[in-house]
Amino acid sequence: MSLVSPVHDVHVYQARRTRVLQWMHDQGGGVTVIPTGEPSLRNATNPHPFRFDSQFYYLTGFTEPTAWLVMVARADGTSESILFCQPKDPDTEIWDGVRWGPEAALVAFGFDQAHPIDTLSDWVPKALVGAPAVFAPLHRAAVADLPMQLQRWITTARQQSRGMREVPNRWIDLTPLLSRQRLIKDSHEQAIMRQAAHIAAQGHCEAMRQVKPGQAERSLEAELLRVFLQGGAQDTAYETIVATGANACVLHHRAGHSVIKDGDLILIDAGCELHGYASDITRTFPANGRFSGPQAALYDIVLAAQAAAVSLTRPGASFNAGHEAAVNVLCQGLIDEGILKGSLAEVIETRSYHPFYMHRTGHWLGLDVHDVGPYRLTELDGEEPDWRPLEPGMVLTVEPGLYIRPSDQVPEKFWNIGIRIEDDALVTDQGCELMTRGAPVERAAIEDLMSAGMR
Repeated sequence: MSLVSPVHDVHVYQARRTRVLQWMHDQGGGVTVIPTGEPSLRNATNPHPFRFDSQFYYLTGFTEPTAWLVMVARADGTSESILFCQPKDPDTEIWDGVRWGPEAALVAFGFDQAHPIDTLSDWVPKALVGAPAVFAPLHRAAVADLPMQLQRWITTARQQSRGMREVPNRWIDLTPLLSRQRLIKDSHEQAIMRQAAHIAAQGHCEAMRQVKPGQAERSLEAELLRVFLQGGAQDTAYETIVATGANACVLHHRAGHSVIKDGDLILIDAGCELHGYASDITRTFPANGRFSGPQAALYDIVLAAQAAAVSLTRPGASFNAGHEAAVNVLCQGLIDEGILKGSLAEVIETRSYHPFYMHRTGHWLGLDVHDVGPYRLTELDGEEPDWRPLEPGMVLTVEPGLYIRPSDQVPEKFWNIGIRIEDDALVTDQGCELMTRGAPVERAAIEDLMSAGMR
């Protein structure tokens, strides 16, 4: 059975649906449809593990495939939420596991109605007759042909109404509304994300303890996965990055057969998924347990850049403030080490730092690793919109880095050094909580942890 998670609280999901229904009423009412999608094949008859659609899960807590959420906001002020899901089927359940079925799901997940999925295409057109609008996540739908399906249902509704009642003449995208709601994590979400961060941090610590020159990158990936799953996570949150030596200068290098060498720095970007929510951590550490002089110099620059960004991860500061602070520190450090020439202002204005730092310092985090939510305020009067100010309950990563490839313009001692330090920050009333600091970032703490593991 697709079990309800230990932290499942049906009232959380009911409250989220109530907020959406109230907004639908404010827009004049109508019908919302949100699918969760189907499993996809990995090869032949073997499917990929199914992962529910984030929008659907946010409003339902339901994890099975082949399901739809329908919400109706009527002109008389009444509303209801209906789940369509796979029915009970003993023969299929022998192979694929027990299903909830509509009757059990109705109670467990707090819906007003629940029906078998094969009744969806009869039920929806009837609900659309007399509805002024249809609402759907048009820009993040789990079903590729959702607009075509909606049009088919509207056409059927029009035929059934025989011109006596209206059918929806407005399509309203739910994506912006759900994205704004998901941007602020409630206490339920924060508790899950703290635990996901804790589990992931333990995985990074174990990788530091277990590393030895001569191992393949994938051996560390295996340690991370073991700790994640033993800690209660359901999966990794994204494809794990384990990059040794020059591979660390490739931003999305996947753990492979490259052998870890004595003297290498190892960059690991790995997080776990717990009850749908992602953690996202990057740590960089020396294979032999001791940073060399050039490695230490660049590492301290990145750590200082992260500290500058963290200091501006607080209510009222703009989303971009931390990035700008990190860039200032990184650029000054590159100038001090002779990697860049010119004044700080010149380096920033000309973006001559870009070959060494080419990504932003953070992104939203939640049900998606790069979570939904606007980074800028709505554009006004054709002007460039301002960056969104941070608010308590937002969760974002803070992840500056430096990536130094061989170049005649760069001192050779820095070649092939890639460093990134990433933590997950929950914005609080006073500042931010770094939920992932169970994995050390200070050089001395990393070396102490690795020394204990190498004894």
